[in-house]
Order: sequence, then structure tokens, then C-alpha cells
Amino acid sequence: MSSALKIIEPRAGERWGEGFPNGRDPRPGPQGLARVIHLDDRFSRLLSKEDWAALPAAVRARFSKKVARGQSVFYRGIVVSTRMNRWGRALAALARVIGAPLPLDADNEGAAAGVMVTENANGVGQCWSRTYCRPHQDHGRSGAGVPQVIHSTKGFGGSTGLQEHIGGGITIDLKLRVKGDVLQFVSDRFRVQLGALSVALPRWLSPGQMVVGHDDVGEGQFFFTLDLNHPVLGELLHQRILFQDEKGGM
Repeated sequence: MSSALKIIEPRAGERWGEGFPNGRDPRPGPQGLARVIHLDDRFSRLLSKEDWAALPAAVRARFSKKVARGQSVFYRGIVVSTRMNRWGRALAALARVIGAPLPLDADNEGAAAGVMVTENANGVGQCWSRTYCRPHQDHGRSGAGVPQVIHSTKGFGGSTGLQEHIGGGITIDLKLRVKGDVLQFVSDRFRVQLGALSVALPRWLSPGQMVVGHDDVGEGQFFFTLDLNHPVLGELLHQRILFQDEKGGM
């Protein structure tokens, strides 16, 4: 598989990086250091050839593109449904101390949502930022009306080949699988970083099994689903959002 699809050279009379520290121009576009669009096989390598081929072409395209330095991909969407039981609400509230990696509202049907994906600074992982508009009514909640932004970084390593770092030293080992024609990210182990040591939480201490689904529905749209289920406490969280590719597609 070729690693580079397109390289945009500087225009006549221009030199990349001129006037910037170390001669590196961080701006995207023709005047930038290099605007390279890469094919990315980091996700496909985690699946068998048969499973990867079973995915719709649009899904394969979304997960086969490495965003160039200084660029990003954006998906806009709308929240279809969010539900949490009391234990899920408590967990989402407690998780505020590590940056609120779980949705905080269950009454936000129809709210606008967005996802931005960028390559991290060292080029070996992806930064994901998910934004939710929140209800303006107070109902006794702090931060009502202020958008919630969830940040995480996907790294390609660990025992499963894929990890999600959600903040506060918490990392989730993820397994990639295909169910029907849906791409799923399934939690395997939750880890806590203690200095240089990564400690796997006992399964009985974990919040349950998390499954994130990417379900293509055609015409540049897909459903994002987030499910968190506990063997004793039941369904802690379920969320479903309809997203749209940015104009011009992937």
C-alpha cells in the first residue's frame, strides 16, 4: 500500500519554513512545511483481511487516512439518544476528576455534536475531541449550557495493539472487531498509570465492558454508538449519535 497520496509543493519563489523557528512552518496548505495525505493501515492491521473487507467502503476510507501535520478531519452530528441508569450517572459525575470522559447529560436528544480528529505531535497516534452542546436549563447542575468537550488519544500499542488514553492516567486497552458490517472498539482492560508503571485494574474493579460502534448508513452518514455495561449494575450508559462526513468526504 502506498504511504503517500499527494504532496503539495511550494509555489514558485516560496520556501517552506522561512521565518519560522528551526525553519519549520506549522501552517497547513501550500505554504506549510509539507502537506502530505497518507494512507493509513494502522487500523486494518488489527483485523483479518476478511473482516476488513466485510466493512462498507466508507468505513474503510474513514479509518485508512492519516491526517497530515497541521490538518484535521471534522464530523458534525446530532445526538439521537442518551440514557444512563443511576450508577451510570454517578460514574459520569465521578469521572469529572479525570476530565469528564463520559457524557454528562441524558436529556440532550437533538443536541448538536461534533468530532475532530488530528494526528498527535509525534505522529504515532490520533487525538480525538468530541463536543456536545448541553441543555441551558440549570436543574441544579454545574456547567449547564456550557458545551462538554471530551478529549482522548488513540495509540497503537499495548497488548491489543490499540489503546485509548482518556486522561488522569487512565488507559483502555481496546480490541477491534467487526460485527455484521459494524466496526466496534471493545474494551479489554482498564489501566492506571503510576509513574512509569502501567497497572491493569482487576476486572471486578473496572466499570464494565465498553463497546463503541461505527455503523455506516450511506450518503456520508454513520451512527456512533457508545455502550457501557456492568455485569452487576446493568447498562450504565448508552448513546447514539448520527454523524455526517465533512464536505468533500474523506
